[in-house]
Amino acid sequence: MMNLEVRTIMNPSPVVTDPTRNLRELSHEMLAQGIQQLPVIENGKIVGILTTYDMWRQYENRTTVEGLTVKDVMNTKLVKLEPSDKIGTAAELFADGRFKTIPVVASDNEFKGTITAFDIIKKVFNKEYTSAILYEDKFAE
Repeated sequence: MMNLEVRTIMNPSPVVTDPTRNLRELSHEMLAQGIQQLPVIENGKIVGILTTYDMWRQYENRTTVEGLTVKDVMNTKLVKLEPSDKIGTAAELFADGRFKTIPVVASDNEFKGTITAFDIIKKVFNKEYTSAILYEDKFAE
């Protein structure tokens, strides 16, 4: 399973943003939708990733965030995978603990999708079990 290609489990159409978006407006949308990381795409190419941690750090370091855009805060030092990279490579990167979402790009940096640790967990689970093993009563208050 770890020798399968990333393309087999990646999300080919995740929610993305562009570098010109207003940070305050976008942060409200991310909160409402429960999104913690957003690939930043410009002309079909990945130019960064915006995380809630990046925004929190920005809010902590400034007295105001008015007028800031995604470009002002996004992280441009990216770890990227290609669709043909192995799931095991992604798993190793996630095991490091620094990444939650890794962009998947073609060799020309064209954005193809994302892979998350959850995608790998889901693939492993579905290989072992044909249906859910937890029941509603496990989550009752």
